[in-house]
Amino acid sequence: MISSMGNARVKRIVALQGKSRERAREQVFVAEGKKMFMEAPLSWLREIYVSEDMEEDGELSDKLADCRHGGVAVETVSGEVFRKMSDTSAPQGILCVAGQPSYDKEKMIERALFRKREEGRDPLFLILEDIQDPGNLGTIFRAAEGAGVTGIVMDRECVDIYNPKTIRSTMGSVYRMPFCYVEDLPDAVREMKENGILTYAAHLEGRRDYDEEDYRRPCAFLIGNEGNGLTREAAQLADAYIRIPMKGQVESLNAAVAASVLMFEAARQRRKE
Repeated sequence: MISSMGNARVKRIVALQGKSRERAREQVFVAEGKKMFMEAPLSWLREIYVSEDMEEDGELSDKLADCRHGGVAVETVSGEVFRKMSDTSAPQGILCVAGQPSYDKEKMIERALFRKREEGRDPLFLILEDIQDPGNLGTIFRAAEGAGVTGIVMDRECVDIYNPKTIRSTMGSVYRMPFCYVEDLPDAVREMKENGILTYAAHLEGRRDYDEEDYRRPCAFLIGNEGNGLTREAAQLADAYIRIPMKGQVESLNAAVAASVLMFEAARQRRKE
């Protein structure tokens, strides 16, 4: 059992929790809590740390046994040490180090088009520009899975998906929702359009309400920064601007809420079809 605050592995976990460059260097991320551990694919797991008071937790025992059998290192730590390693104010007593998945924009589009041909499932993408709040990004991932989104494309200005708060906010969807970062977002939008994917920009200048469009075809929604929206360069690439009508003095919605409204409208139309 690890009981020393100065243990090298403890210091490493603290660094991974707090520094994106450390996560990028090792190509891993830290996921905390029972749900995040239980839903983690075994093939992603590298290390597991369990607080000493959680060793006998029946909910965890089978998965921990599978991990040990699969060669994943499982280490017990004292309660005090676990609190130091944790990124939360109320630790749940278990955290795991997982490998970062590798998704490719071209392959995401290729697979989406293949599924359209073979299964008749039209692609539904989300394109994010400069989303800064970790909680917003995690919520978007969770909603995207629920709405049946094909994949999420983000520019490099978006917050790190592997930020501990973002990971927690996904509630496990990060394990199942394909995503990628791109260096050139306009180029990614153009590539989608070249592959027959219609692009809609959530924009205050939209002339049509969001529920007046037909999303039963291959399409993608562009969502911009929480405070400034989409840049003009990105917005101008869209096939159409759409707006979410508002009552009262509200001008716009939180980025995660706006994205959810659009994604679930597309899901509703497709479900009715």
